[in-house]
Amino acid sequence: MKIEEISTPCYVIDEKKLINNLEILQDIEKQTGAHVLLAQKCFAGFFEYDLIRQYISGVTASGYYEARLGYEEMVCPALSSGCDKIPQNHIFAPAYKQEDLLKIAKICDHIIFNSKEQLIRGQKIINQVSEETGRTISIGIRVNPECKTGNEHEMYDPCAPKSRMGIRACDIDDEILDLIDGIHFHTLCEQNADALQITLEAIEEKCGSYLNKLKWINMGGGHHITRDDYDRELLIRLVNGIKEKYNVAVYLEPGEAVALNAGYLVSEVLDIVHNDMDIAILDASAACHMPDVLEVPYTPGIIGAGAIGEKKHTYRLAGNTCLSGDIIGDYSFDEPLKIGDKLIFEDMAIYSFVKNNTFNGIGLPSIAVMDADKNCKIIRDFGYEDFKGRLG
Repeated sequence: MKIEEISTPCYVIDEKKLINNLEILQDIEKQTGAHVLLAQKCFAGFFEYDLIRQYISGVTASGYYEARLGYEEMVCPALSSGCDKIPQNHIFAPAYKQEDLLKIAKICDHIIFNSKEQLIRGQKIINQVSEETGRTISIGIRVNPECKTGNEHEMYDPCAPKSRMGIRACDIDDEILDLIDGIHFHTLCEQNADALQITLEAIEEKCGSYLNKLKWINMGGGHHITRDDYDRELLIRLVNGIKEKYNVAVYLEPGEAVALNAGYLVSEVLDIVHNDMDIAILDASAACHMPDVLEVPYTPGIIGAGAIGEKKHTYRLAGNTCLSGDIIGDYSFDEPLKIGDKLIFEDMAIYSFVKNNTFNGIGLPSIAVMDADKNCKIIRDFGYEDFKGRLG
């Protein structure tokens, strides 16, 4: 079926656009030797992992469940098929439960800690698992370079004052350096390579005395590498410069760049009411199905729609929950909307189904994949049991 024929609401992953992004990231790997990892916190569509591992080096997780997903769906299929290149499975979390870390150490190649205390406690567990299993696990610590990169969203700025994310560079001591193989930093949010340049200048200024003692540097995520205006040549120069100067491996952890503009949310108009303006109520909800619309906030694009006043007919689009602020945005259309019309929201592969919820008993959207010929196939439907199962 075609996207217009899908029962709504439904997320649709556009494989042609996903592959285009992956080809760009693969080219970055080839030109720099860096390892690009999919940040699953942004996109965890494991039904595409067999495709993704053909282009980039692996996945990274923010908790045990993501780490297990990456191991089961990205690493294990490669192991069972005898691939020459086995995807890597990394993890960083602000803190780990000891019982989780025991399990994480059996499935992750790199484990990154957030504090000296977590590092010391975690290193003992990792040594125990390594002795029992013979696995080699690389250990790192997250560094806060305390630099501003022009990130306009304070909520997503890990370098903000009193941040809980990472140890300050001035607090790195010899005891820490004796335990780690590398450092991790993550300062960006949907930014260009010039922001990475600012961060690297701060890292070299504050950590330069020991960078050549490390095996690797992980530059985190937030790199909008596959965006049309992203300066990929600058990224290549920066990565190659660090590699050559300090003789370290480099990791990049983009999430958005992997699935940027590679997905949609198809919705249907349920009703139209009027209160100083026309308001269309949809079966897709900002609160339930696209939380970043409210959290960032931002207004997503819709295929065929324009901004207020750009086209003849203007509507406010709203979700079907009791939250008064469940507003997606104001749009204009060439023709009046009608009950039953389908609207297709753009760039809905990222931070969408990984964050959705069933507030008000609103059902979760189905998930579908669209191939290069624009034929769609439903991957998963959700129903009442998925709602009930989360509650008890």
